[in-house]
Amino acid sequence: MYPPIEPYETGKLKVSNIHTLYYELSGNREGRPVVFLHGGPGGGCDPKDRSFFDPTKYKIVLFDQRGAGKSTPTASLEENTTWDLVKDVEKLRTHLSIEKWHVFGGSWGSTLALAYAQSHPDRVLSLVLRGIFTLRKSELNFFYQEGTSHLFPDAWDEYIAQIPEAERNDMVLAYHAQLNSEDSETRIRAAKAWSKWEMATSKLYVDPAHIARAAEDDWANAFARIENHYFVNDGWMRDGQLLEKQGIDKIRHIPCIVVQGRYDVVCPARTAYDLKKIWPEITLHVVPDAGHSSREPGIAKLLVQTFERWANIGGPL
Repeated sequence: MYPPIEPYETGKLKVSNIHTLYYELSGNREGRPVVFLHGGPGGGCDPKDRSFFDPTKYKIVLFDQRGAGKSTPTASLEENTTWDLVKDVEKLRTHLSIEKWHVFGGSWGSTLALAYAQSHPDRVLSLVLRGIFTLRKSELNFFYQEGTSHLFPDAWDEYIAQIPEAERNDMVLAYHAQLNSEDSETRIRAAKAWSKWEMATSKLYVDPAHIARAAEDDWANAFARIENHYFVNDGWMRDGQLLEKQGIDKIRHIPCIVVQGRYDVVCPARTAYDLKKIWPEITLHVVPDAGHSSREPGIAKLLVQTFERWANIGGPL
């Protein structure tokens, strides 16, 4: 990845009567535009996310989605749906006077990238997707009910300890009740447990620093509440909607590279494989020694190399 850089511009964009988004621009003011769509939903951006791109070639756009990071109000669930976020991406593009841009998203960011591209295919130069997630019930069940639990039984025991035994048949719904409790201590305790489960399972080698982030009250509250809110509502999509032929046909012409960790237990390779089957034109890289995180060395290397190769897509600026 490239060395750390600072934004040359930051701003706030009011996208509804409730929500105002934080955004930032870094790299080359005249470079090829690329928008980074963070995970979660609710995870927010990290300064390290700027470092996937050559700052001499790219105009790098990062923003925090509704309720996440520096966007306000924090952890808000009102007017916060997949399709609100799709509209926000397009509002930001218009606000920045960008005609077309590269779209990069990992995990939930890949969900949003696919939803945005299928809604606005004429605005997308390329798609770079990592750790494919399409919010199907089978995907949620694997991670939050039965699947990853068999691989990380110690972390799973911590995760389910928050929930009464009688309610454990639907962990997403059970957590929903606690994450929306009127008691702030209950909410924060549930948010930390929910967040720790994902942080503990995101890398091939468990990273204590990654897990420590789940102990931060404000970050865990936004991450857990927003993520759970989307999942309990099925992302406001039909099951498997983003993998339907009618949607894929709208974006089939767009260059697309998918980078997937073989041992990703948060967003298993099954979904990336299913995307490849319905969209054979994509290039799918399966990294043999990686889990879910974009910071896995093999994943980060492929992402950086992809953007090095694709800097000239779209012709001269």
